[in-house]
Parts: sequence; C-alpha cells; structure tokens
Amino acid sequence: MNSSVLFDAPGPKARRRHLILGIVGSALLLVLLALAALRLNDKGQFDAYKWRPFLTSSLWKNYLLPGLVGTLKAAAIAIVISCVLGAVLAMLRLIEPPAKQSPVAVLLRAVKVVAGAWVEVTRAIPVLLMMLFIFGLLSAQGWIDSGTRPLVATVSGLVFYNSAVICEVIRSGVDQLPGGQREAGLAIGLPAGQTVRTILLPQAVTTMLPALIGQLVVVLKDTALGYTVFYGELLNRSKPATAANGNIFAMLVVVAAIYILLNYGIGKLAELVERRMKRRGRSAGAAPGPGGGSGVVAGPSSAGPAGFAAPSVGS
Repeated sequence: MNSSVLFDAPGPKARRRHLILGIVGSALLLVLLALAALRLNDKGQFDAYKWRPFLTSSLWKNYLLPGLVGTLKAAAIAIVISCVLGAVLAMLRLIEPPAKQSPVAVLLRAVKVVAGAWVEVTRAIPVLLMMLFIFGLLSAQGWIDSGTRPLVATVSGLVFYNSAVICEVIRSGVDQLPGGQREAGLAIGLPAGQTVRTILLPQAVTTMLPALIGQLVVVLKDTALGYTVFYGELLNRSKPATAANGNIFAMLVVVAAIYILLNYGIGKLAELVERRMKRRGRSAGAAPGPGGGSGVVAGPSSAGPAGFAAPSVGS
C-alpha cells in the first residue's frame, strides 16, 4: 500500500472503523435519496408526460442541441485562450531581471510587476462579476453588435479568471521541479529562458496536468454563468422549453446528465493527453546534446537580456 509522510496506512482497527463509517454514511445517503425521490414523486415530477418531450426531436433540435453547441463553443474558445494566456503570464512571472541596472532590467521588472498584478486582480474577482461588467461595458459603449456581446462577455470573464489560475498552476509546477533540472539545462549551454521554455515548462505542465484538467472542467461548467448575460448556452436555451412543457425538474436532470457526460469525456481525453505528455516530458527532460535534441535548440551560452528562474516563495 502506498504511503507518504502526510498519510499513514490505516491499521486493522482504523480499516474496520472506516468500513463502519462508510456503511453508515452510504445508508444515510440512500435514505435521503429515497426521501427526496418520494417527495418528488408526490409532486408528480416522475409523471410520464414531463419526460416524454425528451423523446421528441423538436426539443433537441430547437433547444438542447443549440444550447450544447453554445456551451461547447464558449468553453472551447475560453480554454484555448486561457491556456495560451496562462502560459504567457507564467513565463512573464518567471522572468528574473538581470542584477545589473540597465533600461532592459527596469523594463523586465516592470513587466513582471504588471503580470503579477494582473494575475492577482483577475484571480480575485468572481467570474460572474467580470461577465456582468464586460457585458455592461460593451452594451454602454456599443463596440460590438448586440448578438456577439453575450459570447464575448462570457468568454472574457472565463479567460480573465482561468488564465490567472492556470498561470499559477504552471508556476507552482515549475517551483516543484528539482533544482537540478534547471542547472542541467544551464550546464549544457542553454540560455536561462530557453531552459525554462523547453525543459522546465513541459515537465511542470505534465506534473500539474491533473490540476490543469480540473481547471478545464471548471471552465466548461462556468459557461453556465453566461445565462446571466443572455448567452445561449445549455441552461439558457433550455429555459423556453421548460416553460412550454412545465418540467423544470426533468430538464435540470437532463442538463446535469449532459454536463456529466461532457466532463467525463474531458477526463478520458485528459488521460490520453497525460500519457502522451509524460512520454514527451521524459523526452524533453533528457539532457539534449550541444546541437539540441528533443525539440530543444541549443543557443549561445550567453543568455539574452531576459533570464528566467523558478519563482521564490511568496513571490
């Protein structure tokens, strides 16, 4: 049995106690579910006429499928931009300006400060608040047409928050790597920035992949917040169908099932990506030769004006 410094393998008494607590907890959960089901049945929520509309093509064609497309569209755009922006922000936060005073050093320090402030601010503001603010700003200024505003507001809110979180996840991953990885890259003549980009970041992303995948699931679920800015995601598009059929509970169950299937698909896709990235991470982690290897192109031993280093504690 695996163990760590933070977890001791339970002994016979602890296992017996865990088994009893598990059985009692499961029994209580089943009782609560049964009571809820009885209550819903008394309210007629399981009547056939409330579930029959889901067997018709019109409901799926006019409401659920367009809503599903809207959810996937916003999630896909937000995920791509968040990952790219998060990686860029992580690189900027990993900048280690040269100690020598120069205009370049001052500029790099300013860039690092701005990137850090951007991450802290966008991470602290709730996604819903950012969506409402951006939607209100776009509506007041009329910068884009009314049909595009809900999508832009939804995606922007998701990107601002999740790119900051992804940035910190990647930075944390780099921070957890052994110091020898960076030293090995520098020892073979790679510039500090290239060491981070080609050796540390691939390993950090692989190490933190479960956390990154979890954040992508959050992005997908948070597209439902687009409901508040009138974006046509799954929940928003199901509303008129619910009003027409009077089956709120049934609709919520179906929408929840769709979200579960989507997130399950992301999880399975993540497993495939994780296996591939681990192989690539091992390849990237191997010490390349002077001429470069595993995608690493060796540059001159003298680093450019910008250097990179793992973040220090509290930075």
